[in-house]
Amino acid sequence: MLRLGPFAAARCLPAGPRLGPLCLAGNRGSFARSWLPVGDRGPLSRQVRAAAGGERPPVLKTPKGTRDHAPAQAALRERLLSAVVSCFKRHGAAAIDTPVLELRETLVGKYGEGAKLIYELKDQGGELLALRYDLTVPFARYLAMNKITKMKRYHVAKVYRRDNPATTRGRYREFYQCDFDIAGQFDPMIPDAECLKIVHEILSDLQLGDFVIKVNDRRILNGVFAVCGVPESQFIPACCTVDKLDKVPWEEVRSEMVAEKGLSPEAADRIGEYVQLHGGLDLIEQLLQDPKLSQNKVAKEGLGDMKLLFEYLTLFGITGKISFDLSLARGLDYYTGVIFEAVLLQQDNKHLEEPLSIGSVAGGGRYDGLVGMFDAKGRKVPCVGVSIGIERIFSILEQRLEASGEKLRTTETQVLVATPQKHLLAARMKLISELWDAGIKAEMLYKKDPKLLKQLQYCEDTGIPLAAIVGEQELADGVVKLRDVATRKEVDIPREKLIDEIRRRLEP
Repeated sequence: MLRLGPFAAARCLPAGPRLGPLCLAGNRGSFARSWLPVGDRGPLSRQVRAAAGGERPPVLKTPKGTRDHAPAQAALRERLLSAVVSCFKRHGAAAIDTPVLELRETLVGKYGEGAKLIYELKDQGGELLALRYDLTVPFARYLAMNKITKMKRYHVAKVYRRDNPATTRGRYREFYQCDFDIAGQFDPMIPDAECLKIVHEILSDLQLGDFVIKVNDRRILNGVFAVCGVPESQFIPACCTVDKLDKVPWEEVRSEMVAEKGLSPEAADRIGEYVQLHGGLDLIEQLLQDPKLSQNKVAKEGLGDMKLLFEYLTLFGITGKISFDLSLARGLDYYTGVIFEAVLLQQDNKHLEEPLSIGSVAGGGRYDGLVGMFDAKGRKVPCVGVSIGIERIFSILEQRLEASGEKLRTTETQVLVATPQKHLLAARMKLISELWDAGIKAEMLYKKDPKLLKQLQYCEDTGIPLAAIVGEQELADGVVKLRDVATRKEVDIPREKLIDEIRRRLEP
């Protein structure tokens, strides 16, 4: 139960009939309301309870599948997002932003079975709206609407899915996505290889543990379905079923194909011979020699591009983390070529009793037809991109930080301005103003005459590295006593040299 502590100040309005004074206490539009009843101390009447806003107090909780972030969690998230965005910028991407609301017709028909997870809104003045499900479809709409045919962009924003949340594994209904996409007509597999390099860089830099990046191609999968006797109208449903192979055994996937998707047992068995294969260049060469797949034009194109992709990944030096996995399907409708997904294999057990079960932490692929779906003339803009699963990565880092007992700084304050005697508030305010004007991150306690010990303790509790102490003697001598909080060493610095000395000490 959330308990509201006493408020520092309250203001009382005149009493109404049969009521004592109405006291409003709180800050910035959020008030705790309490009526002081006149007379007996018994239960409040129905009239009073109604005046108080209802029969029961409001339930104080976040909606299912969402969460608050305390300062330490927000600081950790900011560092994580900064690491991801710095990688995107290193590869030359520009940032964009799009509305959290999209027209419903923009989103429907793009996500396969995921469409049932779209948050649809009531009629908003003649427009049927929905909350964005991902950042890829809005990007495609943005390209088509602005007639852009070439762009390298990143986008970090919240998306919404009416999913069954699993918060311990980083699955929420409201969550961040961090997307990097390359749009435009380029030579085959060069942009695709760079997207995989980005995933490798980010997961390596974050030191999350061992990982593998699975790759496949929708054209190869479609070729497999075709040679196994699956009607073309069943390709996408079959893809969605194969996509579950990383969560359930083949027997369950086969059963769903036959019982729910209407495939024959023979077709399902033939599919199973292919989708359980994984390897590298050797597997690609094997499939290129496969008597059935080699006769399928679409599959042959996909295998040729996959071979070229592996050649580029070899040049990037990352094939040790890449697996050509025919079980990878990615359930979204809009993928047309290469698809990929990064999965953590194990966790560093240094601080944890057992590995975390988190699942995939990045995914993406090529979607050459999506922009054309929004163009009146069907003009296509080839695209490939990757989305980093920031919430799942955050769950790993958050639990690892909690298990280690490490304290994370929640502010970036560099200097605390302190005074050792009374009646020196003006001196503190003048000095801190000088520091702020010089671009130095500084704080002071909001008391006229705080005790020096409390000021120094605040530095230690919050990780502030320096304290600038100005007392009566320092004012008389024209100096400021600069204290290193970690070593507790103090030195008098001439007032005019203080800013330069602080900057020197703060240099990395």
